[in-house]
Amino acid sequence: MTLSPGITLKGQHRLERHVLFDADLHIPGGQWTCLLGRSGVGKSTVLRLILGLETGGEFQGSFAATDGSPLAGRISYMAQSDLLLPWLSVLDNICIGARLRGEPSDTDAARAMLHRVGLAAHAHQKPATLSGGMRQRAALARTLFEDRAIVFLDEPFSALDAGTRADMQELAAEVLQGRTVLLVTHDPAEAARLAHQITVMSAQATQNWPTPQTSALRQINAPETLACQAALLEYLRGASV
Repeated sequence: MTLSPGITLKGQHRLERHVLFDADLHIPGGQWTCLLGRSGVGKSTVLRLILGLETGGEFQGSFAATDGSPLAGRISYMAQSDLLLPWLSVLDNICIGARLRGEPSDTDAARAMLHRVGLAAHAHQKPATLSGGMRQRAALARTLFEDRAIVFLDEPFSALDAGTRADMQELAAEVLQGRTVLLVTHDPAEAARLAHQITVMSAQATQNWPTPQTSALRQINAPETLACQAALLEYLRGASV
């Protein structure tokens, strides 16, 4: 049995009679799929559709795991907003999933994850005392700590400086190796570096983009990575929302 299944989604997202976008996605199991497109095209909405969250419209179609099992309980989700609970410490925020499920929290493992994102010294602080980038790293730590077979990441590195962003990309790639990851981004460099599959989304359609013939995680300055990044940027500049 596949531990990290793929996901298929096909249909239309509509608001009354207006078609907001068409979606025809196959997210391979055990790989990183980067969903790339301009702001406002509906990338985050795709994640919310699969998660069963409110989207402001109606989806006419279907989505399912390729192994035929329900998706519920198998997805870890990092939203664009960090969603940290302000009355809890950073450490308690990392463990909130287990607490809500009534499960014991492995605080040692949570501390180890905080160490890996550079927040070990801030474990007992409240979120309000952290910078935006630190809060995003805390949210990433919480998502990785959940240890799910399927992981949805919505702009998870957007608030980070360039060096920290590269470090956190490498950490996520390491921890989530062999997992099914859907990463929403509008950054061609991020997609070119991380993706096994790049899916470009516009209002008209979704299409798979050729990835470099090198293994992800790719070197930032490798010629193949830079060429893919440049081609994606050129395409996106001419694409409509």
